[in-house]
Amino acid sequence: MNIAIEIPAVRLGIVEADEVTVAPASAELVREIDEECARLRRKFTVESLAEAEAVVTVRAMFRRWGMDPSKYRPSSEALLRRVVQGKGLYNVSNVVDLSNLGSIETGWPYGVYNRAAISGEICLRLGTTGEKYEGIGRRVWHLEGRPVLADAAGPFGSPISDSTRTQVCEGVSEILTVIYAPATAPDAALAAATEKEARRLEVHSGAKAVRSKVTAL
Repeated sequence: MNIAIEIPAVRLGIVEADEVTVAPASAELVREIDEECARLRRKFTVESLAEAEAVVTVRAMFRRWGMDPSKYRPSSEALLRRVVQGKGLYNVSNVVDLSNLGSIETGWPYGVYNRAAISGEICLRLGTTGEKYEGIGRRVWHLEGRPVLADAAGPFGSPISDSTRTQVCEGVSEILTVIYAPATAPDAALAAATEKEARRLEVHSGAKAVRSKVTAL
């Protein structure tokens, strides 16, 4: 699947998978998450987190889009702050939890979507006047001037908060994961993160026909 990029300063890691089983996270995945959370708590405080390279570069990416990252916090930074504060990650499902794990490892926003609910071509662009959607865990999310993934039916995802239209829940079997990485991220790091996401989907959700790619500059 190709995603057209119409905004600056970003590259995407893209993973597609079929025959996914959405279920509670396994003990092995929970252990991986707990170990990473413990590592991050040892490494950072809430204050020092603001100086972490990934946080700095993602915030710079948001500013290039005309976004104030303090007002509209990147999803990756929101997760990292929870972890460093000792709150841990949300327990949602294997598919969502493993993407959140990748996000705190890299410091980049991850979005995971029900691919069967997506139609037509996808692009990453700024929202236009009047565009909005029902966000997961929040009320209506107004999208004008904010970065969005959009298909033929309109916006469905964002590196801030995704929509309920493409939400991954029990019974979903086709997955699209998007990693929103700063364009300054090393090629090898983005490729490795994308490949790790693909392998985790195979191991922790039984995914088949997993395909991954990284967008070129």
